[in-house]
Amino acid sequence: MSWIARSPDQLGAIIRNLRERRGLSQTDLAELAGARQEMVSIIERGHDGAKIAVILDLLRALDTDLTVAPRSGSNGDILDVF
Repeated sequence: MSWIARSPDQLGAIIRNLRERRGLSQTDLAELAGARQEMVSIIERGHDGAKIAVILDLLRALDTDLTVAPRSGSNGDILDVF
């Protein structure tokens, strides 16, 4: 299964959903990822100041990969980002 996240709110909701599906508390996930429970809460609430390294650690702990793909209808040229 895959999900699309285009905002911190959406990414936080995905992480929360994955955590809950695995029956983990925020504290459990934090311990698995080497993070603080408070940071898990901040990310799940969609705070836009979260460090990408912590998000990647959470995704790793949830046995999930982050994939970057062009949006539908895009030609996929990386230069479009700049």
